[in-house]
Amino acid sequence: MAPVCMSRSLGWLSRAIPLLLALSVGRAPALPEICKYCPGPVYDKSEVDLYCKQRQELKLSDRCCLTQQGTIVGLDLQNCSLKELDPLFTEAHSAIVLDLQANPFLNISPSVFRNFTELQTLVLPRKVDCPGGQNAWENITCGPDSCTCYGQIQCNSTVEPALCPENAYCVSDGPGLFQCLCTTGFHGYKCLREGSFPLLMFSGILGTTTFCISILLWGTQLRKIKAS
Repeated sequence: MAPVCMSRSLGWLSRAIPLLLALSVGRAPALPEICKYCPGPVYDKSEVDLYCKQRQELKLSDRCCLTQQGTIVGLDLQNCSLKELDPLFTEAHSAIVLDLQANPFLNISPSVFRNFTELQTLVLPRKVDCPGGQNAWENITCGPDSCTCYGQIQCNSTVEPALCPENAYCVSDGPGLFQCLCTTGFHGYKCLREGSFPLLMFSGILGTTTFCISILLWGTQLRKIKAS
C-alpha cells in the first residue's frame, strides 16, 4: 500500500512543481507606489505617453511608463494638485521622461532631483525654473503654461576642470548636481592624500572604540541597577 501512496504523491508533486514555477515566473513585478500617487492614467499625448508608446518593450501602468522588469522610465504627475514632492518621489530616480506641469508648486529645490541621472525630458509649470538652469540642459522651451527642459548635460572634468580639485573627477548626480570622486591612488580631504585608504586600520580603531564605549555604558548601567 505504501508504494502506491508514494507514487501518487510523487505524481502530484511532478504536476504541481511546474505549475508553481510557471506562476512565479509569470508574476508581474509590484507596481511602485509613486505610480499610484494620484488617480487616473498617464495623460494622452503627454511626453510620457508619447515616449512609452513609441517603444514596444515599454508599458503604461497608472501614472508610469515601465520596463518589463518594473523599472520606471516615465512618470506623469501633471495636474495632481501637488505643492511639493515628498520622499516617495525618489522611487522615480530612473525616469527618463518626467511631467510635473499643472501643479501649484511654489518652487522645487534642485536637490529633489538628486540621483535623477537618466532624466532627459522634464516638464514643469511655467513659473518653476529648470533645475540647474541653462547650464544643466541642452535646450529649454517655454509655452504659456509650462516649460520643458531637454537633454540633461552631464558634468565633464575635461571641459570644466574647475568643478573638482586636483586628483579628482566629477560624476553627475542629477540636473545641475555632481559629486567629486578621487582618482585611483588618492583619498581624503580634497583627494590630497596619496595611497589607498587604510580601511583595515580604520576598522580596527572604530571597532576598538565601539567596544570600549559599550563596556563603559554596560558598567554604568549595571551600577545604577545595583544601586536601585
